[in-house]
Amino acid sequence: MNTEKLKWIYLGVLSLIWGSSFILIDQAMHGLSSIQVGALRVVLTGLFIFSVGLKKVKLIERKQWKWIFWTALAGSMLPMFLFAIAQEQLDSSVASMLNSLVPLHTIIFGVLFFGVVVSKRQIVGVILGLVGALVLVFAGAEFQPSQNYWYSIFILLATIGYGLNVNIIKRHLNDLNAIAIVAGNFVIISIPGLIILWYTGFFDTVLENEAMQIALGYVAILSLFGSAVAKVIYNRLVQISSPVFASSVTYTMPVVAIFWGLIFGERLSIYQLLGGIIILVGVYLVNKRAKKS
Repeated sequence: MNTEKLKWIYLGVLSLIWGSSFILIDQAMHGLSSIQVGALRVVLTGLFIFSVGLKKVKLIERKQWKWIFWTALAGSMLPMFLFAIAQEQLDSSVASMLNSLVPLHTIIFGVLFFGVVVSKRQIVGVILGLVGALVLVFAGAEFQPSQNYWYSIFILLATIGYGLNVNIIKRHLNDLNAIAIVAGNFVIISIPGLIILWYTGFFDTVLENEAMQIALGYVAILSLFGSAVAKVIYNRLVQISSPVFASSVTYTMPVVAIFWGLIFGERLSIYQLLGGIIILVGVYLVNKRAKKS
């Protein structure tokens, strides 16, 4: 299969997986604290990755480890905690909408620090996608005024991390095996994640608490698909496309997240639907090739 078709398949798969991750976090929060959810994701994802890809770590050269460290921190560990903390107050669909800030930060940091050149059409597409995300957020706020939108700051910080992460991979790790990158990430963060999980008292109570056991199942699904499998696909997508294209998955994720939100009782207005359409138009503009003269 050629690269052009493959990157769109990857984008669709990632949209489905990551669009579903927000409702999984929401359900896990019924039995676990936000810190436990974040730490458990780190630990379980590490176990899944090590079971299939630990040998790939030897492909990482010594000079690449500093970049592996920064991608581990910015693209994995911090977002896993920040999204869980944010969803203490925000609905899963709102969290996914705010996540649409990733392409904007990808372009900003790409231009500022990585020498990335973007076209006017891409800039317009990103801005349009951001406008669509804002429409979705404010429409949601109208129906959920009790939510504390200050918690959106945590998602803002996570999207900054994702923007840095995708640029680092494209610039410094583009030739490295995608599984090796993820395995290297979790070599670095799995032990800290386990220490944090231990100090939350998780291991002292999980065997006696049915709600925690159910939540553990949600986190396990999230870790296997939303973290382990999806991160490998995402890193490969970055390598075969561009940072802007790869980060545009955050535009299509809210569509999936809203679908799950409806199933679990979250309401959807016509304005949210309009915001979703605007987002998809933005994705099209970001990825539309310039016409040949």
